[in-house]
Amino acid sequence: MKEILDYQLLNFGNFTLHAHNLLGLVILFIVTWIILRLLSRGIRKNQKIDEGAKYSIKQLARYSIIVIAIVVAITIIGFDLSALFVGSAALLVGIGFGLQHLFNDFISGIIILFDGTIKVNDVIEVDGIVCRVKEIKLRTTAVMTREDKFIILPNSVITQGKVVNWTYSHHTSRFEIVVNIAYEEDVTSVMNLFKEVTLQHKAVETAPEPSIRITRFGDWYIEITVMFWCSQVFRVENIKSEIRVAIFKAMTDHKISFPYPQQVFRMPHAGSDGDTPEVTP
Repeated sequence: MKEILDYQLLNFGNFTLHAHNLLGLVILFIVTWIILRLLSRGIRKNQKIDEGAKYSIKQLARYSIIVIAIVVAITIIGFDLSALFVGSAALLVGIGFGLQHLFNDFISGIIILFDGTIKVNDVIEVDGIVCRVKEIKLRTTAVMTREDKFIILPNSVITQGKVVNWTYSHHTSRFEIVVNIAYEEDVTSVMNLFKEVTLQHKAVETAPEPSIRITRFGDWYIEITVMFWCSQVFRVENIKSEIRVAIFKAMTDHKISFPYPQQVFRMPHAGSDGDTPEVTP
C-alpha cells in the first residue's frame, strides 16, 4: 500500500506529484462539496433569516470555504506558500497596479455582502434607473430593470456611487400623483373623491392612508397632489398609471372640469389709437 501511495505520477523540475497527493486532493474535493451542500441546505431551511440575508451569508461562507480549500490543496500538493509569496511579491505589486480597478470591485463585493445594506431582491435606484437586485457576486452585481433588461454593475459603482435602496428600512414607500383641476370646482369634494378612488386600488396601503394636498395655485388651475404608500415598488409606475386612469374616469363621471389655458382679450375703447386688440395671457 505504501508503495502505491508513494508512486510518482508527475515529475517536473523540483515539483513531484505522488499518488497520495492526488488521493488527498480527491478527498479534499469531496469534503468541500459535502460541506457546501450542508451549508446551503442549512441556510435555506432557516426561517428566521430573510432571503436577501440568506444569499449574502451563503455567498460569504461559500467563498471562504473555497479559499480555505485552495490553500489546503496547495499544501497537499507540496508547494511552499511562504516561498511562493516572497518570490512573487514584486510581481504581485506590479499586477496590483495594473488590476487595481478589478481588485476594487472584489473588495466592494465583499463589503456589499458583509454590510447587508443591499441584498438580493432589494429594489434600488442607480443613476436614475430603478431595478431589482438578482445576484451579488464578488466582482459584479446583476440587476433587472422594469423593462426586464439585465444590467451587470461593477460592485465599485454601488459602493462609491449614490444608490437609493427603496426597500432598505421599510417594505413600503410613498409615491405621488399630480392632478390639476379648474378653479370653479369644489376643492374639498374633489380631494375626497381622489382619496376614495386611490384607496380602491388593491396595491395602495390603507395604513398609512393616502394623503391629498393642494400643492400649487397656477394661473388657470389648482394643482392637487395625491400621496399614497405602496409595497410594490418595482411596478409602481404601472400602479400610478392605473390610479390616473381611475381618477380620470371619476372626474368624467362627476363632471369635474379639466383646466385649460385661458386668454383674456380686451377690445380697444372707441376713439383710442390703434386697431389691434390688447391680448392678456
